[in-house]
Amino acid sequence: MKFLLAALLLAPLAALHAAELKLAAVFSDHMVLQRDKAVPVWGWADPGEKVTVEFARQKKSAAADASGKWMVKLDPLLASADPLTMTVSGAMENRTLTIGDVLVGEVWLGSGQSNMVRPVADVRESEKEAATANLPLIRMFREESKAAETPQANATGTWVVCSPQTVRGFSAVLYFFGRELHRELNVPVGLIWSALGDTPIQPWIAADEQAKIPELKAGLDADVKADAAIDWAGATARYEKELASWKEKTALAKAAGQPPPGKPADPLEVRNRRGSLRGGGLFNGKIAPLIPFAMRGVVWYQGESNTRPAEAGRRYALQLPLLISDWRMRWGEELPFASVQLANYIPWPPGNYPGWPLVREAQLKSLRLPHTGMAVAIDLGEPNNIHPKNKQDVGKRLALWALGDVYGKKVPATSGPLPAGHEVSGSNFIVTFTHADGGLLAKEGDLKGFVLAGADQQWKPAQARIEGDKVIVSSPDVPQPVAVRYAWSENPDCNLYNGAGLPASPFRTDDWQVPDK
Repeated sequence: MKFLLAALLLAPLAALHAAELKLAAVFSDHMVLQRDKAVPVWGWADPGEKVTVEFARQKKSAAADASGKWMVKLDPLLASADPLTMTVSGAMENRTLTIGDVLVGEVWLGSGQSNMVRPVADVRESEKEAATANLPLIRMFREESKAAETPQANATGTWVVCSPQTVRGFSAVLYFFGRELHRELNVPVGLIWSALGDTPIQPWIAADEQAKIPELKAGLDADVKADAAIDWAGATARYEKELASWKEKTALAKAAGQPPPGKPADPLEVRNRRGSLRGGGLFNGKIAPLIPFAMRGVVWYQGESNTRPAEAGRRYALQLPLLISDWRMRWGEELPFASVQLANYIPWPPGNYPGWPLVREAQLKSLRLPHTGMAVAIDLGEPNNIHPKNKQDVGKRLALWALGDVYGKKVPATSGPLPAGHEVSGSNFIVTFTHADGGLLAKEGDLKGFVLAGADQQWKPAQARIEGDKVIVSSPDVPQPVAVRYAWSENPDCNLYNGAGLPASPFRTDDWQVPDK
């Protein structure tokens, strides 16, 4: 005991209290760093300790603050497909970290709910896609943290190199998007995947920002009130009975060689995973730890969980722009941001999701913000599957926007036709479109999907024809039209495209109240 005490007294005081020299988790082997812009690198050490980062012939130092956090900024880097090494050293002896196989290229964040979560293993022709995925210059970091009450300092996850063996677990939308960028830009691509299924938009937005908007604060307050009214003990008891029954039925199905029934959801697990009642729970847990990692932009696929009731869809028109603006503010730059508009689908029970077209409308209106884009997916859905398997075209449409609008490449089109204005001429309602690249066209037959209404707000089927970048809509039942809608339903029958083969966005020209049912 005396010898141990003597050894401790002789040890340097700093060594006795040294904090671990750490890098944020997103800085790890196989990572991709963003080219052509300053690259923050951060981690933790002893308060006041000098930390030095060496990478690509640069050497930057910074002192850790009172909490132990340090950050340096590397000067803009050139793209590099050659594996590089990053070395991080503390002021004390034997305090060195080495990160290997680091590439420099283009980095994008992909976030949202289940359609961003769905892996390559679950898409059409998944085996073929996996077999051709020997693409080691594409890497993906999956952020695996849960919702949190307060903004978290560090992420959870690792970088994975794309290969036929690993790609099956990659986010399909994000992978197909990144694959197109890699093919066209010929540089490494890093994809940061931070998404969670069955989540509304509320937990992805910082609570303090939502509280500044009365309509959103009222919605969160209503959620809390509704949650308090639920008998969670009773719900858990019912779940346990359902789970026991499910186990019995699963055993019987297995013995009979039949597929097992769907497993019931644990209500408390769902409640905690969504994090919506904590206000910004997923932002705190899954986005805040990534800030300010240098990247080019964001792609977002979410909205299904905000389609019911109609009021939820209306609030989405406030929430999506808020999310975009807030994330940009926290990153300190106007990051390009694109969303995937909700695909065609028949919710259950049918006709009871009035918020579905309202969420699509909110996604369309978010394009008013600068440097935003949208992949229209109105023709890529499956009426009876909320997780359609064609993720290839979703990724490709996002990539067309990025290649054209973000990187300045020449592409057939960056979007499907979007409404740009309208006028009434007699009994004709005339809509003008942008993104009519290659001309407007009706795919497979006469143009369909349009309805007209007069001042009585009664919608009637309409005929439509194309003239240049305009569509002329009319109906014998509406001699004095005042409003038009296109593809305004959950699973519309519509066929307006541009010459590049991209579909037109659903839209309406009215602002009439949409009933809850």
